[in-house]
Amino acid sequence: MPQSSTGFGEELRKRRLEAGLSLTALSGSVHYSKAQLSKVERGLSAPSRDLARLCDAALRAGGALLALLAPETADPPVDPAPGHVHEEDWIMQLSPDGSNTFQPVTRRGVVGSGVASLMAWRSDSASVASPSSGAGMLEASRALFTQYRRLGQTVTPGLLLPVLIAQTHTLRELSAHCDSDTRRHLLALGSRYAEYVGWLVQETGNERAALWWTQRAVDLAAAGGDRALAGYALVRRALVTLYRDDAEQTVALARRAQSGALPPRIRGLAAQREAQGHALAGDHRACLHALDRARVLLARQDDGTDEPVIGTMHLPDPVGMVTGWCLVDLGRPREAGEELDRQLALIGEGAVRTQVRYGIRRALAYASAGEIDLACDLAAPLLDGVEAVGSATVTTDLRRLARTLARHANHSSVRRLGPRLGTLSRPSTI
Repeated sequence: MPQSSTGFGEELRKRRLEAGLSLTALSGSVHYSKAQLSKVERGLSAPSRDLARLCDAALRAGGALLALLAPETADPPVDPAPGHVHEEDWIMQLSPDGSNTFQPVTRRGVVGSGVASLMAWRSDSASVASPSSGAGMLEASRALFTQYRRLGQTVTPGLLLPVLIAQTHTLRELSAHCDSDTRRHLLALGSRYAEYVGWLVQETGNERAALWWTQRAVDLAAAGGDRALAGYALVRRALVTLYRDDAEQTVALARRAQSGALPPRIRGLAAQREAQGHALAGDHRACLHALDRARVLLARQDDGTDEPVIGTMHLPDPVGMVTGWCLVDLGRPREAGEELDRQLALIGEGAVRTQVRYGIRRALAYASAGEIDLACDLAAPLLDGVEAVGSATVTTDLRRLARTLARHANHSSVRRLGPRLGTLSRPSTI
């Protein structure tokens, strides 16, 4: 929670009076109690970021009120290559109790820790894979990648990560024994595997490891001659800053990924992320302009690559869905709910992770708009999915929903939903 700020309270009162609104009228608009608003205006209570968003939008402050919030505890910078090691080996431990660990170490570290004495094997460095074996592995791995991404919609990241990491390693190693054309394709596909691993690791809540894997994806792509993925790595880093509520860094990183030399899809995804950053800052106009750019770019065809698509494959209208996402952060919850209604109707039944990510945000939108019964009705059937996919990013919005509904603790639908919602929104459940 931001610290209490008399500056925020004074500016809130000034803008409310200039707008000709009483405390009662503003209370009805933002769905916070009159008593709570009075405490905030007098500097007796800290304004939450959600309250600041709603007030900023209701008073058309254009982000000025949000800018007055006291800064939260600073997070460490988003390192583009955290934990980078040279001559790295990958050590993965699979435990009978279901807990798994992964650790990149230097070759010297492997020997020093005694790991080299464990069972090990490697391909013959002097051998060359036949064209048919390289092509066969490439075809099979592409088909598997599509299936893994579908499976990732319904299971926790921990169930998929070991096999995805092993597949990434296999593609990297096989590429060293193939002809140049097959090698390029194997490395490109390996980079997609590594990028997906990074996303799933972020879903576990481990930002540092997620960025490590994103950098591995960039390295693999570059080794195969593809420098464009470095641009998408900026988009992924901007996702980390987005979940830290760092609007400035999110916009800055996303803008760096919109170079004209990059493929339209990467630039379009970057423009979407920029829009989300502007939404955090309360800049409605800049957000909509970025979304317009995203729609134009994502409508353009890329260069006919055979590699799996970068970014989500489960959103029929990604810009429409991100628009609904942004409207929540812009303090326009009713508009957000209506847009997310339209977009969620397009999502397939098997895309559980996507359904719960945007479905919980839709419930948050309606709760923020004062539609408490509807918010609870929308959230309740999603909770089994929340538990199934184990997403740290979904839990972020789940906590916001829990806090919003807690202001209506005596409401019957909140009393029914509250206990399980509280349990699932704790960090320890991920």
